[in-house]
Amino acid sequence: MTLIDGKYVSAKVKEELKEKMIHLTRKPSLAVIRVGDDAASKIYVNLKAKMCEELGINFTEYHLDANIQQEDLMGLIHRLNADEDTTAILLQSPIPYHLNILEAFKAIDPEKDVDGFNPINVGKLALGQAVFAPCTPVGVMTLLKEYNIDIEGKHCVVIGRSNIVGRPMAQLLINSNATVTVCHSKTKNLAEITKTADVVVVAIGKPHYITADMIKEGAVVIDVGINRLPDSKKIVGDVDFENVKDKCSFITPVPGGVGPMTIITLMGNVIKTAE
Repeated sequence: MTLIDGKYVSAKVKEELKEKMIHLTRKPSLAVIRVGDDAASKIYVNLKAKMCEELGINFTEYHLDANIQQEDLMGLIHRLNADEDTTAILLQSPIPYHLNILEAFKAIDPEKDVDGFNPINVGKLALGQAVFAPCTPVGVMTLLKEYNIDIEGKHCVVIGRSNIVGRPMAQLLINSNATVTVCHSKTKNLAEITKTADVVVVAIGKPHYITADMIKEGAVVIDVGINRLPDSKKIVGDVDFENVKDKCSFITPVPGGVGPMTIITLMGNVIKTAE
């Protein structure tokens, strides 16, 4: 079993991005919109701000009141779209339920949409033409490439169908000539499907859901899940790591696997907006 080290790969990508920054004629600038006071969102935004500072990317946070109306949120997005000094825009989710996040994503200029959530970028991903795709799935693809894991013609099973991970993950794998099966909460006989997989990507948000008896010998297991156990407050993935690891050829740990790749992939997208 080989452990896929996301910290190592993200550090390597970070150095490559520093080199790119040296040669830019235009400085990238990321605007992050955060609505309300979700504690996790605040942590994530702070991490993005810190990484921007380390890379020399301009960063601005727009913290909006939880009671803001849709037209005010849209107005800010339109102003940022028109601002030539802002090269990249990100709407931090979740946002309050009274707001329509899909309409907000749709309003972000596709050329500044570094999360890849605008419907135009979603469509381009399906056509294999995407400039910006959701960062976590792209980070997974970077890990597979770094560890020379060939997925062409292989059976890849994606567990989860969210717009943030599952769906774009499946599309990226298809674009790389994998044979892809997407499973979800309504899938019957899940274990029978996963046991046929050469690569399993899990993103369902259920701790230790994937067990050793669901994985075939020599499979590659990518665990996107981040779950906090209520008793110990320990962070674990969707995969029962200790029991699955000896059955795999490659596996990502949680934490330290896919997680570090998400933010560094975002930084790469922000730099693309200025290139």
